[in-house]
Amino acid sequence: MRTLKFLLRKEFRQIFRNTTILRMIIAMPIIQLLVMPLAADFEIKNINIAVIDHDKSTYSRQLIDKIIASGYFKLTDYSESYNSSFKQFEKDKADLMIEIPTRFETDLIRNNTNNLFIAVNAINGTKATVGSAYLNNIISDYNGEVRLKWNTPARFSGVPTIEITSLNWFNPFLNYQFYMVPGILVVLVTMVGAYMCALNIVKEKEVGTIEQINVTPIKKVYFILGKLIPFWVIGMFVFSLGLFGVARLVYQIVPLGSLVTLYLFLSIYLIALLGIGLLISTYSNNQQQAMSVAFFFMMIFMLMSGLFTSVDSMPQWAKWIAACNPVTYFIDVVRLVVLKGSSVGQIKAQFIVITGMAVFFNSWAILNYRKTT
Repeated sequence: MRTLKFLLRKEFRQIFRNTTILRMIIAMPIIQLLVMPLAADFEIKNINIAVIDHDKSTYSRQLIDKIIASGYFKLTDYSESYNSSFKQFEKDKADLMIEIPTRFETDLIRNNTNNLFIAVNAINGTKATVGSAYLNNIISDYNGEVRLKWNTPARFSGVPTIEITSLNWFNPFLNYQFYMVPGILVVLVTMVGAYMCALNIVKEKEVGTIEQINVTPIKKVYFILGKLIPFWVIGMFVFSLGLFGVARLVYQIVPLGSLVTLYLFLSIYLIALLGIGLLISTYSNNQQQAMSVAFFFMMIFMLMSGLFTSVDSMPQWAKWIAACNPVTYFIDVVRLVVLKGSSVGQIKAQFIVITGMAVFFNSWAILNYRKTT
């Protein structure tokens, strides 16, 4: 233990001697956590729409007003010519185009039915899917208002009405930041811990100090622990800074679950994550190699973790990759504990998997580190 104590003292001095690292530890997570949740928002707004109104009736104007008043659409073109609006569509000045036919109001009243033409610019698939869904819901709602206006005993006698009442659990106001902030915080902790840990041993290889350690009787286990524990402490600090300093004060996110449960999982997750960083450093000969390999894995970890896309919606081969990704389990646990208030028993499976990963990666790093004399 005395040997480990000296190693830890040396590592902490080496870390805090570098002011650039200190700035990265404190400033980078705060700035990214302030900016990224505001930008990473899947709620589509300001959708440009072109309207071709051949009817110019009361009903057509009410429909157009309802679409614009929703707050999701911005009217960029209003005309009676299909060709004129389609040019706006081709120039990407309009994301959607809706054509209201002649005699729209008359046919709707006399025949109880009519058709609308909708064209969607599908270059941006997400915007096209969400925008068309918004527009269809608005038209359906408008159709319901028209039918309700006509609902007289002579016309719709005895027609049953189904009322739907929805209740949003765990995020009542559907605040997208409540969903994204915990996930982004996990990614930031992962990036800081993995990058810094991967570069640590490699830097000592480049400057030659690793040779001085190799000629000492220090055991490999102590050496790995001396590299792991400082960054474990830094990871705990970064997570606490993001959870209490930004998530709580800026976004008003208060964990519903136990902080003991959250930090217990975090402690095991950091061991698994730092084991990956140490493993990368044992295979790399210089910082450029370590950065390249770490960046490769970080991109996979981030994109295949369920941060932006639900794992359930991925193809089967992608689900297998996500199952081997430690970030997947921590994002899942943070969201469950912070938003849902889950207990240890409810996340027992994630605990077992991440513990296995921690043992596997750190054992591999210890075995792979060759201490020559």
